[in-house]
This record gives sequence, C-alpha cells and structure tokens, in this order.
Amino acid sequence: MKKFQNRWAALLLSLLLILSGCATPPRPDTVETPSAQAPRAEIPARAPIDPAIAERILALDPEHIGGDEVKILAAGPAPRIMLLHGGIYPVHLLMASFGRFLSRMGYPEAQIRDPGDHEWSYSPYDDSAQLAGIVAWQYERDGTRPMMIGHSQGGMQIVKVLRELAGGMSPEIHVWNPLTRTAEDRTTIVDPLTGRTRPVVGLSVSYASAVGAGGAAFLLPNQWSMMGKLRSIPDSVDDFTGFLIGLDLVAWTVPGSDDDRYRENGTAKVRNVELPAMYNHITVPLTADLPRDPEVRAWVDAYRPDAQGDPYSLPAEAQLHVLWAADVWYSVKKHWCLEAQRLIRAQRAAG
Repeated sequence: MKKFQNRWAALLLSLLLILSGCATPPRPDTVETPSAQAPRAEIPARAPIDPAIAERILALDPEHIGGDEVKILAAGPAPRIMLLHGGIYPVHLLMASFGRFLSRMGYPEAQIRDPGDHEWSYSPYDDSAQLAGIVAWQYERDGTRPMMIGHSQGGMQIVKVLRELAGGMSPEIHVWNPLTRTAEDRTTIVDPLTGRTRPVVGLSVSYASAVGAGGAAFLLPNQWSMMGKLRSIPDSVDDFTGFLIGLDLVAWTVPGSDDDRYRENGTAKVRNVELPAMYNHITVPLTADLPRDPEVRAWVDAYRPDAQGDPYSLPAEAQLHVLWAADVWYSVKKHWCLEAQRLIRAQRAAG
C-alpha cells in the first residue's frame, strides 16, 4: 500500500512540475512570419573534402563504427545534431550533459551547439515550424541532413517537427536562419546535392529519437495538437527510435503496452526500445561522464542493437544511463557515416 501511495505522490509531483513548464516562455526572438529585414544569407562554400579522407570514409561500414572509425569521420563532414530538452527548468542542463557525452565520444562539438547562441539544446516551446526551418537552413549549408534527439517534451516536439516537414501542419515552411534569428523570405532551398530548388516541405532528417515522450505533457496547450498523433511517425525521417521506460510515471508508459509503441505511417524505419524500469525519466540524459570511464567507453563503442553486451557488468551509476546513450550513439555514428558518404558521392557525381 505504501509503495502504491508513493507512486501516486510521484505522479502528482511530476504533473505539478510539468505544468509549471507552461510558464516557460518561448525564446523572445521567435516570430511566425518572415522579416522584411531578413534576406537570404549567402551560403558559404563548403570546404573541399580531402580525397584521401573521402576514400577512407567511403570505405567505412556504417553498421560497424568503432573509436578508430570515428576519428576518420571527424576529419570529414558532420551533420547538425539538434538536441531538444524537456520543458521544466533546469532540465536543459541534462541535455547539455548528453551533448558533452557526444562530444567526448568524438562528435564535433560545433555541430551540436546552436550556431546562433551556442546553447547545447533547443526548447520544446520553440515553434515547430521554426525548428523545421532550421533543419532546411542547416541542410542547405552543410550538405548533410540533420539528426534530432529529444527528451521528454522535447521528444514530443521532434515528432511535431517531423509532421511539419511532411506537410502535415502547413503547406509551406519558411527557412529559419539561426544566426540572425529570423525567418527568411523564402520557403525553398537549393538542394546541396542536386543544385535544384526544392520546397522545405518534403525534406527529411536522417535520424530522430525520443525518450520519455507523452503523458502529462499532453496537458500543455502547445502539445494539444499531438493528441493521437505522437506515436505515428511520418516519412520525413529515415530512422526513428522511440525509447520507453518500463514504468514511467511522467510519460505514463507501462511495460509491454502496444498503445505506447511508435509506428510508421510512411517509409520511416521505426524501432521501439524499452529501457529498464529502474531508469529515471528526468535523469536519463545525464551521461557526460560515461566516456571518462575506459570500461564504459569501450562498452558504448562496441554496442550494437542486435548484439548488445551485458550493461550490468558496468559500474552501478552507468547502468542507469548507458543503454540509452549507447543506442543513440550507435545510430548517430551510423547516420554520420551515411550522410558523409552521400555527400561525397554526390560531389563526385557532379564532377
């Protein structure tokens, strides 16, 4: 009986905390219409990829990227990773921890931090069309499609961004410049791989994931539109992984529930991963120190979803985070490699 009462107390506390996030305002520079003072920024020429590095990247197997292969990838192009934190202050610090994890594992820090304000993550209260516009801006400049990783309400917002890109929210999306923090007066980009003009709607990201999405966040007005849509993933992403915690009193998920599982409604490849019930909804992304332990780092580098090792042989603190971190890192390495290879092949085809 006492355990039952404690669970309801935890649920009530989580509701109060999430609802307190309603008072968190969006970034003050967010606007819904393009600014007349925001002409299209000149796209800087991408530095040529060293032919020797390009050959080594093309020789990599995206499904088997270890520490040595990460060093090869780091010498070439890297996609933007957009992290979205949860909606309660100071949860953004937890996604900053995950950003440091990625950087310490070898991902270029500059491709994780916001290019405008250099923060590690975006807010779930940022307009979803604005975030979709940033995806387009980044793809046009980098030549590689961004990846998106969300925690809690940030995971919900990622699915909303995917719906924006798929045209499920509006027929047009303005390109959003994160350097000037303004919408540009255009709804198209020049595709960096083909050189042709194309609309923002219809773009895709290479990889996206959400952990702890749903539950009490549906009570927030900015997420009402996601009712009945959160678990349906459109074809605006190649690979999507939905992480569910075995018993999550914030996201309202329970072990083995089919209703909590994500599913594709197009061409996206969707995976569902159930994390152990001992995982804490709030602290899942607290991972910055994992790479500092050689044993944990080696375990993370060797992780594969189809042949994972035993995490319970690792230090107790690592066990509370390492499965999620390793699975995301595996997908990040895979799509980092695929996007770099895609860009190299396109440049070679264009002469």
